[in-house]
Amino acid sequence: MNHRNLTLWRLAVVICMAMGSLGIQAKVFLVSVGVADYPGSSIDLKVPTRDAKTITYIYYKNAPLKYKQLLDEKATGKNILAAMKELYSKAGDDDVVVFFFSGHGYRGGFYVYDGYLGYDDVRKAMASTKCKNKMIFADACFSGKIRTDEKADTTATDQETEMKKSNVMLFLSSRGNEFSNERPDMKNGYFTTYLGKGLQGAADANRDRTITAKELFDYVHKGVIELSFGAQHPVMWGNFPDDMTIMKWK
Repeated sequence: MNHRNLTLWRLAVVICMAMGSLGIQAKVFLVSVGVADYPGSSIDLKVPTRDAKTITYIYYKNAPLKYKQLLDEKATGKNILAAMKELYSKAGDDDVVVFFFSGHGYRGGFYVYDGYLGYDDVRKAMASTKCKNKMIFADACFSGKIRTDEKADTTATDQETEMKKSNVMLFLSSRGNEFSNERPDMKNGYFTTYLGKGLQGAADANRDRTITAKELFDYVHKGVIELSFGAQHPVMWGNFPDDMTIMKWK
């Protein structure tokens, strides 16, 4: 082997070793929704649009990202479901699809700009992708109610049944009977404040630069309970292992 070929061979080995140590990071397909300015002014909120922008930015900074961000009047039920269908259809088996919502909630879904978006519609949109790693984050009152009783569900579609076989994580800002809080002196809602900090490294308990589901839950759950003086309890449900990777932060 001549000197030039030896140099090229060594360079190739170095590149391969670097790629192996870094790993091939999965692409993230994110639909991020925030509704603060509802029609009229009686139920307007302060922070949901900033919540959605915060989560979009964190993923943009830390992962290969494709996203759609829908804020205020753009966040209609039709637009949200269309964005989920279009974007998530592009995800491969080993990619990650994420849905984030911040705004008002009710015991059956989310209040979007033009009315109601039911949890069933969100679950069906998530189920439509062949991707096996799915995450829902919701900063909305009563969001814990998105959980379904799988044993009692005898009408599940093939897509919903397939979704249950995937790694599906639901991280929700409050129990099904609790309000989710914001304060005018804070940039984000209580839940999104700690979710954002956690995803950017604060939840990385063992400092391996990988945020797992358990690490994220432990950090956010503790922070929100303390901030709300025990009035708000984030919940995490789904079919996933405790060490499921949520974020590799930079």
